[in-house]
Amino acid sequence: MTRGFAAALLLGGTALAPVAPLWAQATAPAPAPDAAAPAVVSPPAAVPDVQGTVRSITVTGSERLEPETVRSYVSLKVGDRYDRAILDQALKELYGTELFADVTIRDDDGAITIAIRENPVINRIVLEGNKRLKDDKIRPEIKLAPRQIFTRSRTRADVARIIELYRRQGRFAATVEPQLVQLDQNRVDVVFEINEGPKSKVRAINIIGNEVFSDGDLRSEMATKQARWFRLFSSGTSYDPDRMAYDQQKLRQFYLTNGYADFRVASAVAELTPDRRDFVITYVVEEGERYKFGDVTVESDIRDLKAETLQELVRVEKGDWYDAQKIENTVDAMAEAAGLQGYAFADVRPEFIRDKDDLTMTITFKVAEAPRVYVERVDINGNTRTKDKVIRREFRLAEGDAFNSFKVKRSRDRIQSLGYFQENLEIEQKPGSTPDRVVLEVNVQEKPTGELQVSAGFSSLEKFIVNLSITERNFRGKGQELRASVDYSSYSKSVNLGFTEPYMFDRNIALGGDVFRRDYNSFNYIGQGRDRNTTYEQTTTGFQIRAATPLTEFWSFALRYGLSQDEVSLDKNTFYFDNNNDGVPECDPLLAGRYLCEAVGDFTTSSLGYSLVFDNLNNRLRPSAGQRVVISQDIAGLGGSVKYLRTRAEAKKFWGLGDSGFIFSLGAEGGYIKGLGQDVRLTDRFFLGEPQIRGFGIRGVGPRVVRRYYDTATADPNDFLADDNSRTDDALGGKLYYLGRAELEIPLGSGAREMGLRPSIFVDAGALWSTNRPPLDDRTTATVRPILNSAGQFQCSDASGGVVASATQTCPGSHPTLVANTIPPFREFYFGDTPKPRLSVGFGINWNSPFGPFRIDIAKALLKEPGDNTKLFSFNIGTQF
Repeated sequence: MTRGFAAALLLGGTALAPVAPLWAQATAPAPAPDAAAPAVVSPPAAVPDVQGTVRSITVTGSERLEPETVRSYVSLKVGDRYDRAILDQALKELYGTELFADVTIRDDDGAITIAIRENPVINRIVLEGNKRLKDDKIRPEIKLAPRQIFTRSRTRADVARIIELYRRQGRFAATVEPQLVQLDQNRVDVVFEINEGPKSKVRAINIIGNEVFSDGDLRSEMATKQARWFRLFSSGTSYDPDRMAYDQQKLRQFYLTNGYADFRVASAVAELTPDRRDFVITYVVEEGERYKFGDVTVESDIRDLKAETLQELVRVEKGDWYDAQKIENTVDAMAEAAGLQGYAFADVRPEFIRDKDDLTMTITFKVAEAPRVYVERVDINGNTRTKDKVIRREFRLAEGDAFNSFKVKRSRDRIQSLGYFQENLEIEQKPGSTPDRVVLEVNVQEKPTGELQVSAGFSSLEKFIVNLSITERNFRGKGQELRASVDYSSYSKSVNLGFTEPYMFDRNIALGGDVFRRDYNSFNYIGQGRDRNTTYEQTTTGFQIRAATPLTEFWSFALRYGLSQDEVSLDKNTFYFDNNNDGVPECDPLLAGRYLCEAVGDFTTSSLGYSLVFDNLNNRLRPSAGQRVVISQDIAGLGGSVKYLRTRAEAKKFWGLGDSGFIFSLGAEGGYIKGLGQDVRLTDRFFLGEPQIRGFGIRGVGPRVVRRYYDTATADPNDFLADDNSRTDDALGGKLYYLGRAELEIPLGSGAREMGLRPSIFVDAGALWSTNRPPLDDRTTATVRPILNSAGQFQCSDASGGVVASATQTCPGSHPTLVANTIPPFREFYFGDTPKPRLSVGFGINWNSPFGPFRIDIAKALLKEPGDNTKLFSFNIGTQF
């Protein structure tokens, strides 16, 4: 925006006053000096070197201020003796008020005239050019405000504040030019013209003095990275003084863990390049000599902690290279062992004896005497919405209990798993009123627990998806969960209402229930998974009631009862035919397959189930350590028409690999369903494929029937059409399955973490089998099946080409043309009913994008069986609006 255009906007159509830089002096009287620089006052000629008595004081040029008010700002009074120094002091006193743009004092034989020009009044503050920092981030930092008196010193302070805000954002090349737009009635608009400049990057990191490790080795340890094209999304390439201090600690830690106990960073300097765009960082280091561990001993002054017992916790051995991290781990292990015995403030101090001749480090771990500690009280701060009891009931310690560090850690994990508070929550241990008392204090920061989401997206599983959901995980601040959702896609629709009370009647018993309606359209594949054909439709309406209670700290037991009504149907126009010509159409196995015809009907399922759960995960939402094991069974047949016993087992274990940020996990699950006096229905069997085992299509693993059509152009009865789209593929499900997964989550830089990127590599394996082999068809000649309407009547063409109905296969009228389907010759094959493992490897990435959750997986099937459907690429994306 040009200055003229900016002024026109500011004046809003009034007479255009000249817009000049704030510090310009060419077109205005001499500017007022700052209070911080009083030496620059007025030209010497303005105050003659005289001496006399003040006869009168006259003020001229005042507009807003009364003359008497101006006179009150100076210590000069009528009748006082004065000289040049006294008049100079009066001049400084007037400028010191910062109310005047110009002041002149004239003397006419004791008649003092003070001529003033008042500072203008600010009409408004305008910010121009700020794109990276919005107005709401800058305005709270500005001290100038409308209707205040304008002063240059305050303006300069505001300029400094704005520049500091940009420096915090890593923009050290940002400049701010204040401008004045003169208005009538001695008013001004103050315009801050901001040139944000580029984000200051780290152009180079130089290291001087390193001989053992290369520059590349040391740079890899730093959080700050050199700006390169492949680090486009990394925030580590921006200059940050705090990060630079952190890098010095990382360098020291790196050397100390590799035996260099004398290492130090002699200097660390960040220099701005001449173009003020980037920084060059230079470290000067002194590596020193490399040490080995000498003798390692333990001394304990605590009666219940014997030195021999603590010696087993020592993580270092004589002769190993010195490693400060191992020493720290040993101290933590000893402190935790003391905490388990109730010594919350056990003081474990390693004492070092450095032998510079032999280059060895002798260490003695000394555990000072400390009293056994009891919990005096538990303080909870910061919970404005969540009730205290919701947090307190997760504590494994209460007032008066003996302190136990394991129970403190467990309490922290349980509170964190609620999902109501900030990440990395900690419980602080503070001294109590006496040495044997401890106060446990947890400072929580609540985060939103309610979610209102309206989303739409595209999934490789279900094509177009629409979802509306309302969830409140901390309803009324009592930890209750209330949820409602509506989902719609090309193949499924559902409505679900649910409520869970985690502590019924303030007892450790969870009670909840769901009411649901689900419409599911199953499909088979035409060809190699490229086209789909809707087969059966399943509508399920029902409810479930569940209850759970803990058995121990980590074991819990859950019980549930569900009642549902299933309606499974096939399109009569496509899959039905009046085989007996009696006006009653039936499901035709030739059109639908015997396995689909057997699934049609109305069924009621009344089931009772339980789950036995072991869970010691450190965080249920995003675990990095611990394990979870679930064993469950459901029996259907307590009334209703469906009878089966379904058994499932699932186990997951997570490991955080040190401080690297890598998270490794293993998972395994399996299941078996057995019909009780009847075969297991198609809709009750297990299915396996995407997304459970990546690298395979939806329901791409397990028993299936594939229908292939003969090539009638050849005489060979074993020739089939080569076109993949000329085959159909129906998954039948199985009674037995197993599934295993190994996954490694890879940490990225802070910039990628801020974007919500979480990549991983994985290996999936599994199998699905055990289904009664259905009868297979082999038709070597074409078959004609008349088409029926929804009422079960035959469809006939009339003379005009329209469709009329007939109760029999004989069409009425003068143009009897029966509308029919011709089914070409085909053979059915049965594949996949084997426990042999399928195996896939791949990588994927989760991204909490600004448009919604995004997941992409690329997986290659390494082991497969005939009939399996493989899939290399899958994704799921949604957007919120």
